[in-house]
Amino acid sequence: MAILKAAPPEVSVKTPNGNGWQQNQTAEGAQESAYITAITQFDHAVQYLNVDVGIAALLKTCKRELTVSFPVKMDDGQIKIYTGYRVHHNTARGPSKGGIRYNPNVSLDEVRALAMWMTWKCAVVNIPYGGAKGGVIVEPKKLSMHELEGLTRRYTTEIAPIISPEGDIPAPDMGTNPQIMAWMMDTYSMHRGYSVPAVVTGKPLNIGGSAGRLEATGRGVMYTVREAFRTYGWRFEGSTVAVQGFGNVGSVTASAAHEMGCKVIALSDIEGGLYNPKGIDVPKLRQYRKEHGTIIGFSEAEPITNADLIAMPCDVLVPAAMEDQVNRSNAHTVQARMVAEGANGPTTPDADRVLNEKGIIVIPDILCNAGGVVVSYFEWVQDMQQLFWEEEDVNHRLERIMVRSFRDVYETSRQMGVDLRTAALVLGIGRVAEATKTRGLYP
Repeated sequence: MAILKAAPPEVSVKTPNGNGWQQNQTAEGAQESAYITAITQFDHAVQYLNVDVGIAALLKTCKRELTVSFPVKMDDGQIKIYTGYRVHHNTARGPSKGGIRYNPNVSLDEVRALAMWMTWKCAVVNIPYGGAKGGVIVEPKKLSMHELEGLTRRYTTEIAPIISPEGDIPAPDMGTNPQIMAWMMDTYSMHRGYSVPAVVTGKPLNIGGSAGRLEATGRGVMYTVREAFRTYGWRFEGSTVAVQGFGNVGSVTASAAHEMGCKVIALSDIEGGLYNPKGIDVPKLRQYRKEHGTIIGFSEAEPITNADLIAMPCDVLVPAAMEDQVNRSNAHTVQARMVAEGANGPTTPDADRVLNEKGIIVIPDILCNAGGVVVSYFEWVQDMQQLFWEEEDVNHRLERIMVRSFRDVYETSRQMGVDLRTAALVLGIGRVAEATKTRGLYP
């Protein structure tokens, strides 16, 4: 039986190319990593807070980092070794919470950044969680269902010592889905000898999932955008929207925008993009992708590149793909009135400065895409209580929290005279700092 080491990823920089939104290059420091972005954002925001230097150092340091290497038996009988991570950033406000990412470009630095952003995100929407994140270096599309299940169950076993309903609750992220959460929950439950549905969120409904969870992130993006339009006195109905990414977040965001009366004029996925100035029929496009496995070839829109989409004149640009999509090389091309970050970390600090100078409003990721963790919190509460809510109730609660959170961030921005990202970070970091101060340091 051969034993193979899964090929390590090249040092990756994500740059716009003709069709998709990333290409892998071997380079060092060619662009800022997600972790550098997260630390830069923190250092900028903490200047506006009266936080002790030692506490500030604590808040930008991850509490716990686990790296695991584990074998998976492939369908052909070979064994491959995969590497995975689980990082807890902070638990001052409650159990840590964060998704699991399956992607060939996963790295420890990326997971650290995502965990830190989760801490601030949970604090901004004022739910009692800290931040965590996990990932495995793998291309899930290249695995069979049997291989994917084996990888998931073994990875879950490796990180089982640091996850629990009371301590750290994983959820889906890029490359993972409700079925993978079901395997994780089942594996953890088998180790305990009884069912523990609250150990993960984003599960299928029939094993303790929550109504509305799958759509929560994309729906939350549009709730936030709509509230922003109201706040700035802009007309929402009929506004034009361009969405980069047509995965779970991007497709639901596009659908929600369509349902709310917006005109979705451009969409893209990793293979390319589509444009129709009269508006794309999003339900029809989703059905087309379901039948063909791609959005390419959809006859009711013309093909465009990712660079075209980023530069599209529109009211709202929604980067809902990966981090580092609006960066120093293309920020000057953005013509949207507003950028609503459906993805985590899609805008670099350099790009932020350019967008601010151009007067483009950016709704930051830690506010804009927080709908997923909000409904994950609802799912966790329902699992712990064994009392489940109707989808209408879930959506109503989600909208209320997203609207309230936008108003909190906007008021902070207005009072301090800063942009929305700085305001959101100040609000989130400040709440975590206060919790840390209240709890004190052990021992």
